[in-house]
Amino acid sequence: MLLEAPRVAERIGALTIYDTQRVLKLESSRKFQDTPMIKSVPHDIFEEYYPRLAIIVPIKNESLKLFEGVLSAIPQDITVIVVSNSFMNGFNRYRMERDILKAIHNFSQQPMIIIHQRDPGLKEAFKSVRYEHILEGDSVRSGKGEGMIIGLLIAKALGLEYVGFIDSDNYIPSAVNEYIKDYIAGFYMSDSSYTMVRLLWKYKPKIVESSLYFRRWGRVSEITNRYMNLLIGNLTGFETDVIKTGNAGEHAMSMKLAEIMAYASGFAIEPYELVYLFEEFGKFMEETRFKEAMSEGIRVYQIETLNPHLHEEKGKAHIVEMIAASLGTIYHSRVADQSLRVRIVKEMDEFGVKSEPPRPKIIPPIVGVNASKFLDVLQENTKTLEMFE
Repeated sequence: MLLEAPRVAERIGALTIYDTQRVLKLESSRKFQDTPMIKSVPHDIFEEYYPRLAIIVPIKNESLKLFEGVLSAIPQDITVIVVSNSFMNGFNRYRMERDILKAIHNFSQQPMIIIHQRDPGLKEAFKSVRYEHILEGDSVRSGKGEGMIIGLLIAKALGLEYVGFIDSDNYIPSAVNEYIKDYIAGFYMSDSSYTMVRLLWKYKPKIVESSLYFRRWGRVSEITNRYMNLLIGNLTGFETDVIKTGNAGEHAMSMKLAEIMAYASGFAIEPYELVYLFEEFGKFMEETRFKEAMSEGIRVYQIETLNPHLHEEKGKAHIVEMIAASLGTIYHSRVADQSLRVRIVKEMDEFGVKSEPPRPKIIPPIVGVNASKFLDVLQENTKTLEMFE
């Protein structure tokens, strides 16, 4: 792969956020030598990283055909972890998702795991390791962030060093394959074991008058990025536009970073990751308990994909909900000032929301959680977990 070398960056405490780097070629020659402007990622590097990487695929009643395409695009040596919150009563979509995953495993022998987010065995597993922050009644709370925690702990128990997230509603399997290579390119470039890679879609096509219009920005991303950059301006005193991936559902982390991250429930999860880093390793870094990470430094790479991103449209209500959740992470941040909060309230008013955005539910880091014990107890009590090796 050839991509632009990292150049411009914002530095906030122990955190370095690189401006976007464009993918220039998906396949490059072994003979190519790096230049100050262009970075090459040799084919051998991808092969080296695949067995060390887990891809977590959250799904909730998405198209089964799209789900199958996403799974089929993930390279064979990567461990796939599907966390489903789909219907099980009546029309059992979860069983169909499981059948698709098993069929792909049967012919590929790819390591694949699937579990339902409301599996009653998860309650026993989380209680056994004293991590009950995402439990609600007899099961795990519904929410994308909660599902990601399940996937993270399984990946950690398996000893995987890197973890990436890919949504299950992508229409273009080749784009999914590229995302994984983009993740690895970021890890390869990094000089820190605490690394995050966030993807910026080159285009987000939309059907307009019976033809495709290739948009650069979605409405949610445009708003989230603007306020995220204003938040950085509060920290540094300098205006910036460095953040282009405030709502990046497609992102990846080294496990060393993933386990010290706090997360947010629901649609707030992706923007809150950045807000958490601004707080924990930016303005309040002297208070952090993660001294090794502070010393080594956190690297955040933003990579612009070559493929466009085409996914299912969810409607206006979904967009407003996402905007409210995203702006809530900024509004309630410890580094936001009153003038920024006033601007956010005015923004919400334009969408018919007459109150401050919701405060995100925060999920504490999983560092220190005995992931091996978690998986052992889960396997003893599960009703839906299946591990195909």
